Amino acid sequence: MAQDTTVPKLNFEYWLDKAIEWGQTTTLESQKDVCLHLPQLQEFLHQLYETIKHLDPTAAIQQFPLIGQLLGRLCWNPFVIGYDESQKTLMWCLCCLYSSEPQNAVELKANSWIRSLLCHLLSSSKWESNEAETSTFISALGYTSADYYCHLVKNMVVSLVTELRENQFNGLNIQESISARRVNAISIFCVPLITLPDLTPLLETLLLYHGGSSKEVLSSEFLEAVNEAFLKNALMETDGTSEVMTIIKVFTQLFLLAYQNENKQPKFPLKAYFPYHHQPLVRSLVRRPFELSTTYWSQHVKHISDMLKALVEDTNVSSLTDLFEIWFLVACFGEWLDIATEQLLKAAVEPDPVLWLLAFYYCPKNENQQRTQTMVEAQAVYNHLMMLFSCTDLSLKDLEAAVHRVTGIEQCCNQRLTTHLLTSFLLFSSGGHKIAQECIYHITEITDTSKDVYNLLIHTAYRLNHSGEENQRTVKLINELLQKLKLKV
Repeated sequence: MAQDTTVPKLNFEYWLDKAIEWGQTTTLESQKDVCLHLPQLQEFLHQLYETIKHLDPTAAIQQFPLIGQLLGRLCWNPFVIGYDESQKTLMWCLCCLYSSEPQNAVELKANSWIRSLLCHLLSSSKWESNEAETSTFISALGYTSADYYCHLVKNMVVSLVTELRENQFNGLNIQESISARRVNAISIFCVPLITLPDLTPLLETLLLYHGGSSKEVLSSEFLEAVNEAFLKNALMETDGTSEVMTIIKVFTQLFLLAYQNENKQPKFPLKAYFPYHHQPLVRSLVRRPFELSTTYWSQHVKHISDMLKALVEDTNVSSLTDLFEIWFLVACFGEWLDIATEQLLKAAVEPDPVLWLLAFYYCPKNENQQRTQTMVEAQAVYNHLMMLFSCTDLSLKDLEAAVHRVTGIEQCCNQRLTTHLLTSFLLFSSGGHKIAQECIYHITEITDTSKDVYNLLIHTAYRLNHSGEENQRTVKLINELLQKLKLKV
């Protein structure tokens, strides 16, 4: 049975009642009660964070309408934020509610409120003076708290960036002005604030930092947080843009090539690079096509599809994170997706497993049976193309039904899958070669698929360039198509 990972409503209300009860009082009884409940509160906050980090800010607030009131009260409780772990988790939760692209006045106001709370937490930490010590000074200057905290964060970021850069360009290197321990501490400090726009200059400086030490000075937690945030700026916000996916696919191929060529040097096993994934699936995906005879490709593709389907339909895959990690693994090894499509059109493999594999890649979430509908669309296009695959004399009119499915489809995932099938047909059928330029020009003129086709051609060319002389005719065609499409992307 899949485990319920949501935060129980009763538990949420309990902690809200507690936060209201504690208020901002500093009585001995209140302090004792906070200290008594800190371990359970930290566990609750961590559970809350694990839930809302997978949601966009609007969805998080819809699921927990009183989350702002709870976090706000806890952030202003000196005994709660005096505990480093609680302070850090509160920062994480607040960052999850921050809208990177606010769409209305409500979201703008919410962002301003969140920034003020984050700045308050920073000013209350060991990095700056305690709030109690600065409040009188702020009032004397005539600033509001929000104004002061925003200036405080900007000044702190500028100060740390200057400190890192001055050390970086200390050419004489007679005496380091900043220790590796200090840089490591700064990187740890940034972890809960990775997605806060004001910290961008500091993050960039840290990632470009090269100290005198031969070892990595940045904390592993910082590097993991940056990586996770990047995958979300690169994949989720761009909705799986084809350029990003092409970079990921080609990078993975180059990584495997370098990994396999370093035979004389000690190296980690491959599972160290993919530790959270289903290892039998990893082992199947990392097999390079040239390692297998082409007669075994269809069998290998079916094996991958069957294994993947069993994983995805397993009831233990309970969260979007699990599903995303499985999908991302398949996306990294997109070479097998292209081979699967090629084998499908050459009638060298059972169609159902390959169609399911492609439907999963283009539609990983099966909300409202969307993946099932994607398979139906793909099946119809496949049946039409298979009737034409052996024809040596084709016209654009012969492909009219398939082209219409590309130009007339509203759902993005269905359009991308259909475009993939049709482009592969034009590349790998003899009749398709003759009308490839005309057909692709027609499709890209009336739809927004130029980038998808262009990037599909790029990583197909990369694969074929490393697979021998028999594909040179197709590679030549791809290069001609790429030259034509350059002006459109």
